Amino acid sequence: MKFTISRDALLKPLNLVAGVVERRQTLPILANVLMVLEENHLSLTGTDLEVELVGRVQLEAAGESGEVTVPARKLVDICRSLPEGSSIEFDVKDSKVTARSGRSRFTLATLPAREFPNIEDSMGTHQFTVKQGQLRRLIERTAFAMAQQDVRYYLNGMLWDVKAGKLRVVATDGHRLALCTLPQKIAVDDDLQVILPRKGVLELARLLLEDDADVTVVLGSNHMRATTAGFTFTSKLVDGKFPDYQRVLPRSPDKIVVGSRLELRQAFTRTAILSNEKYRGVRLKLVENTLDIIANNPEQEEAEETVSVEYEGEALEIGFNVSYLLDVLGVLSGEKIRLSLADPASSALLEESEEAGDSVYVVMPMRL
Repeated sequence: MKFTISRDALLKPLNLVAGVVERRQTLPILANVLMVLEENHLSLTGTDLEVELVGRVQLEAAGESGEVTVPARKLVDICRSLPEGSSIEFDVKDSKVTARSGRSRFTLATLPAREFPNIEDSMGTHQFTVKQGQLRRLIERTAFAMAQQDVRYYLNGMLWDVKAGKLRVVATDGHRLALCTLPQKIAVDDDLQVILPRKGVLELARLLLEDDADVTVVLGSNHMRATTAGFTFTSKLVDGKFPDYQRVLPRSPDKIVVGSRLELRQAFTRTAILSNEKYRGVRLKLVENTLDIIANNPEQEEAEETVSVEYEGEALEIGFNVSYLLDVLGVLSGEKIRLSLADPASSALLEESEEAGDSVYVVMPMRL
């Protein structure tokens, strides 16, 4: 196997593929990236047995075809350290790969390509194509609400719910819930629910860089696959039952607060400074057209902010974890947000106040 490639053309797919590779491995070969050359088509594959990513590069000139696995991190570091615009010549001989660039020469140990694991190809049942920017928006608007290392393992991921030609993604950690709907219909006949694991969600979001380019998604019973012009991403799915998110959405909140997203975000950020570091609780006091936000901590310190809002209704006092509110305000856009409440013991519903909002957020209250 022998070929020449420009450093810049190799570095972009190599960075993405190496991101999948775990630093601590049970199998030594999982620390490697698989390089396969067929004439002038080079593919790079990284996997941790849960997630697999294949990046593709077109070479300017055909090389000697072959396949080999090389240490992912070392190869990334070598490529990064070489000057921009340089080219690298790879040559594989006697289970060693030599990379030459200018006056630099690196010889790396390899492992046999035939030992490299691949995620088995299971038939997908649902396939649709969307713009990368649209899919990334769905993920960015909901990923923050995924659980981390929760014993309810099905919460450590994101639900993809295909129903009546609509794609919804939902994430929850039991304290808050984020839901975002793709505005247009997708060409899928049957309904399906799958749970993409946390790592799969975060890796997929990193890959969706070209807003107007297409990504084709295939969903099956065990795997999810996303394919673009430059890469093929495959992830195993979480085997579990996601909670019925429809039951979590507040049914008839009658107290509606509309306020400036920026003003509320700044007020919450300031009051959070003096909230209890462990519980992060803030108290919201609502009276007509006024919202008071109060935080205090065990050192008897207190912060208070008053924000003008649109609210007509009886006075209400309710507590929330301020981090959850800030997370939502961080992903919402638009000038105004709508906060819908029923009583101090019921969840709050947050959304953009414009009618066309595609995202809904539910935050559980706190006892303060």
